Amino acid sequence: MSQFTSYMERALQEARAAAERGEVPVGAVLVAPDGSVVAADGNRTRELGDPTAHAEMLVIRAGGAERLTGHDLYVTLEPCAMCAAAIATARIRRLYFGADDPKSGGVLHGARVFEHPQTHHRPEVYDGIAAAASSALMTGFFAGRRG
Repeated sequence: MSQFTSYMERALQEARAAAERGEVPVGAVLVAPDGSVVAADGNRTRELGDPTAHAEMLVIRAGGAERLTGHDLYVTLEPCAMCAAAIATARIRRLYFGADDPKSGGVLHGARVFEHPQTHHRPEVYDGIAAAASSALMTGFFAGRRG
């Protein structure tokens, strides 16, 4: 039996880099079945002028295949409905995420994309991975913008 390795610290690094660029601090890491990192990135919606340039979307696109069966995705924040749909369409094996997103989440909150009968693939979902660190990044980022 292989030992579990978390890639959430790498996702947090990408989220911090996104914050430094003035982006909402969300980071994602796509991991191949052999444990190698396929892609890692943070939000780039402002930089690219693209509302779909969420961290999850960027690493799925960088995955380079229509189907990413067997791949795992680590993301610092619960994916929104758009990203959850892309995760299902790409056939991601496992989704690990940090902080819940009651306002815009699409996995445990809101649309709950994986619960819809139209969803053809449902990844295994593990939430709360480094949730405190992920939440602190978001809280700090938005506090700096409001205060």
